[in-house]
Amino acid sequence: MIYKHKVQYYETDAMRIVHHSNYIRWMEETRVAFLEEIGVPMPMLEEMGLVCPVLAVSCEYQHMTAFGDTVTINAELEEFGGVKMLVNYVMTLPDGRVCCKATSKHCFMKDGRIINFRRKYPELYEKFLPAITGSSETD
Repeated sequence: MIYKHKVQYYETDAMRIVHHSNYIRWMEETRVAFLEEIGVPMPMLEEMGLVCPVLAVSCEYQHMTAFGDTVTINAELEEFGGVKMLVNYVMTLPDGRVCCKATSKHCFMKDGRIINFRRKYPELYEKFLPAITGSSETD
């Protein structure tokens, strides 16, 4: 999925360069938009008592971004076998320069316990399948 983020002034330092922590926030914005796009919106998950914690995150910063830039974030669901979800992100500027390559790994939990979407919520699990770009059998 493609998501666009316009860099805000508050996301920058005194040189108007984006602070590195904001890229992780943009990943979350993109992931929430992705879940909505596939028909599994966060508000619905929360109403069901489900949460989606971050298990791991990695970012490789390749080019700085600044106040006023519009960053295009291409997110792909690399893996999802029902328990763990791996999302890849490539963030680019309008001229095509890559500013960040990143990944985030997640699971789904209910009542403090990790759940298997394939078994507990097969109708929701099915909504993830068309979006998987890599292997789904990784859990």
